[in-house]
Amino acid sequence: MEGWTEEEIKDKKLMAPCGLYCGACGVYIATRDKNEKFRKVMGDLYQTKPEETACRGCMQSNPPQQLYLYCSMCEIRDCVRGKGFYSCHQCDRWPCAMIESFGLATGRRVMQRTIPIWRAKVAELGDEKGSEEWARLELELYHCPFCGKPLFRGAKRCRACKADVAELLDGML
Repeated sequence: MEGWTEEEIKDKKLMAPCGLYCGACGVYIATRDKNEKFRKVMGDLYQTKPEETACRGCMQSNPPQQLYLYCSMCEIRDCVRGKGFYSCHQCDRWPCAMIESFGLATGRRVMQRTIPIWRAKVAELGDEKGSEEWARLELELYHCPFCGKPLFRGAKRCRACKADVAELLDGML
């Protein structure tokens, strides 16, 4: 799939427990691609220094290689790990108050869209294949509907063709 490798799609470190798939995160993409200009843009967006704006996925084992500041303080991540799960899709209390009160509306919409899909894929295909298929479906969404080039979660405009894509992404209907 253009923009991501099969290894990334299968990598559980990128399967954020809340459903905000790390492979579609601009901070992850900037880190992976060693794109300093994009890291600065993402740092400016989240008000972190470019050198602090780096991540290799929120579900890295401890100690993490590179974990973004905000991800390291995530209550959802801590909750899932504390319950011995790797994702909210495994929890019978989903959606909980942490999801419903998540501070970014776009993130909340994405979580509410993705966790039911993840659950359905795991029920249909089993844990390993279902999780991989969920990741693949997430990444398919993050391609420009006009030119087909890869995007990141939260993109407003396609970097390749400059089309406005914000209304078509991230749980917007």
